Amino acid sequence: MKDQLDELVENMVRILEGEDAKVYSEEVIAEFRNPSNVGRMADADGDGVADGLCKDTMEMWVKVRDGLITDCTFFTDGCGATIACGSRLTRFVKGLSTDEAMRVRPRDLVSLLNGLPPDHEHCAALAIMAFKDALRDCEARRSAGAGGVKR
Repeated sequence: MKDQLDELVENMVRILEGEDAKVYSEEVIAEFRNPSNVGRMADADGDGVADGLCKDTMEMWVKVRDGLITDCTFFTDGCGATIACGSRLTRFVKGLSTDEAMRVRPRDLVSLLNGLPPDHEHCAALAIMAFKDALRDCEARRSAGAGGVKR
C-alpha cells in the first residue's frame, strides 16, 4: 500500500509541476521552490507591510548603512507568485542605494522574474509596496532619531 501511495503522490507532483511550467517562468518556479531571505529581521532599520487585492499580506524588513541597502527579508502568507516576488526583490535590492531602490517598479520585478501571468502581476505590486513602506519606515526612524516623529 505504501509503495502505491508514494507512486500516486509522485505522479501528482509531476502533473502539478508540469502545469506550473505552462503558466510560470522558470525563474518564478525556482524562486517559489527555494526562496531567499525569508523571515523576520529582529534588528531591522525599517519594516513595512502591504495587503494585496487577493487578501495576501507581505511584510518586508530592511537594513540600511551609509545610504545602501545591506539586507532585506520578507514574509508572506501569499501564493507561490507572491513568494517568488518577495524572494527576487529582496535579492535584487541588496547593494542598491535607497534612492535607486525607491525607483524600482512592479514592472521591473515582473521583468526580473521573466514575466508573471496577468492575474498574478499584482503580486509584484504587493512586494514593491511592502518594500517601499519599509524604506519609508527606515527614513521615519532616522528622522525620529534626529528629532522627528517615529511611526
